[in-house]
Amino acid sequence: MAYIEFDSSRPLDLIPIGRIAIDFNPIDYFKTLAGSSEFRKYVGGSPANIAVGLARLGKKVGFIGKVSDDRFGDYVTEFFDSEGIDTSNVCRAENGEKIGLTFTEILSPDESSILMYRDGIADLMLHPDNVNEDYIKSAKAILISGSALSQSPSREACLKAMYIAKKTDTKIIFDIDYRPYNWKNNDEIAIYYSIVAENSDMIMGSREEFDLTEAITEKGRTDEQTAAYWIGKGNKIIIIKHGKKGSTAYTCDGKNYSIKPFPVTAFKSFGGGDGYGSSFIYGLLEGWDIMDCLEMGSASASMLVAAHGCSLFMPTLDEVKAFIKESKEKYGEMVARG
Repeated sequence: MAYIEFDSSRPLDLIPIGRIAIDFNPIDYFKTLAGSSEFRKYVGGSPANIAVGLARLGKKVGFIGKVSDDRFGDYVTEFFDSEGIDTSNVCRAENGEKIGLTFTEILSPDESSILMYRDGIADLMLHPDNVNEDYIKSAKAILISGSALSQSPSREACLKAMYIAKKTDTKIIFDIDYRPYNWKNNDEIAIYYSIVAENSDMIMGSREEFDLTEAITEKGRTDEQTAAYWIGKGNKIIIIKHGKKGSTAYTCDGKNYSIKPFPVTAFKSFGGGDGYGSSFIYGLLEGWDIMDCLEMGSASASMLVAAHGCSLFMPTLDEVKAFIKESKEKYGEMVARG
């Protein structure tokens, strides 16, 4: 069953909205951030990673965002161009704002953390004037990243995009993508997350992220109650993630589908969510059954936590299929579904 109907006549499959950043991941890993002295640079930011992931899977992807007007801005847009991502609506900061930087600390395969530089940042200066109605109408769906709602004028740009999407029947995917930086308090988080969640067609988030979204309406919901609430607001699919315990997709016909992570030797504990998101969305766009979408997402997530970075290591369709095939041969057909 196709829970979300996409307009197949539109040339772009997805337009993510939000941050494009730069990640610095240590090469001399399994040390504290203070102890690491060598880093490798990657394009980062959850919506950017999802854009790259879908492009690697063969989908036509655009982007709405703002980057610094300097060499780092050149670096990220040139990487997007090389991946076939349309950058016509990625604009440059006009007042010297810089691109966001993320330094990662990899202490062990199970213990990682991130340090973000998010003050005076280019992506949060995305203005409503930078959101073009014709561009949104050219896509089957937009993806709004929750971190883009943390500060004005970016939050107003996202809300404008949301209302245009509603008007033009462009589907809305809300990736809650919580980051503590730039938010003033939990009430502010709940207010702006709820506005988008009430207008979206699909929401992806962890249990913690849904708790933040629901902090004003009702605290302490179970996963089933959370899914029922947001489906009642008009969503067709709710994905609730529980890290190593797996994830469940709840659908508007009252069904639910669960998946476990594919076994891998993890290198780090972050990055899997963006591989998951891009591959799940790929399956939706292809009209796959939800379990097949989940399997694709879970496989990509496992592949990403075993890689040094995120965007540069997003897999192709053949690579994901080969990984799933090899995993099932090694662990059994129901390795993730059982």
